[in-house]
Amino acid sequence: MNILQTLILSVVEGLTEFLPISSTGHLVLAAKLLAISQNTFTKTFEISIQSGAILAAIILYWKVLAFDRNVLKRIIISFIPTGIVGLIAYKVIKDSFLGNLNLTLASLFVGGIVIILFERYFQKNKGKLKIKDLSLKRSFLLGLIQSISVIPGVSRAAATIIGGEYLGLERKASVEFSFLLAIPTLLAATGYDLIKNIHEFNSSEIGTLAIGFLGSFIAAYLTIKWFLAFVKNSNLTLFGIYRIIVSIVFFLF
Repeated sequence: MNILQTLILSVVEGLTEFLPISSTGHLVLAAKLLAISQNTFTKTFEISIQSGAILAAIILYWKVLAFDRNVLKRIIISFIPTGIVGLIAYKVIKDSFLGNLNLTLASLFVGGIVIILFERYFQKNKGKLKIKDLSLKRSFLLGLIQSISVIPGVSRAAATIIGGEYLGLERKASVEFSFLLAIPTLLAATGYDLIKNIHEFNSSEIGTLAIGFLGSFIAAYLTIKWFLAFVKNSNLTLFGIYRIIVSIVFFLF
């Protein structure tokens, strides 16, 4: 991977991590467009640059993480099922899911339809709960819903936002909980993969990871700020349409 490819992938990660369009799916598609081969390093790169997005969320929500025990408890409980699924299915995810173009396109397409149908039919019964009001049982169920996103193209953000609203959270609370839940989820995925593979990389490759981290952080920070403003007056239908268009275009061409 050269510097330009590194920067493009890192910006793609940062821009898409917190939007309901699948960052992993977009990284797979971007890698295909850039003719980047899928090997151990590139797969680790695609996972590890999520740490830049993690830092962006931590900086923006550090007060909640440090002082709101009710919210922190729900983050931890929601993370448990995702952590278990990710740990058990790690080898399958990395060896078979990442880089699988057909799986990614199918997930993007189906996910787009789900988002459109959800916005059309479910939004009549909007949730009213704040994060701290979500029961522990429903927090765990939300974690189960998020675990589906181990499949590239599903989108962790889409799963948690839609799942949160279905379980009673208001839109803004659901979006913010998606940001917060990303922190332990992505931290676990990044940390586990780096521990297993960092010893295989040379100094140049580690430098590439560092550049990817920085690019992802800047893009994610700006995206979080923009997305919070966007959802105040808009729904997610455009993201559903976008997912469908992208999947069809890549499938055909």
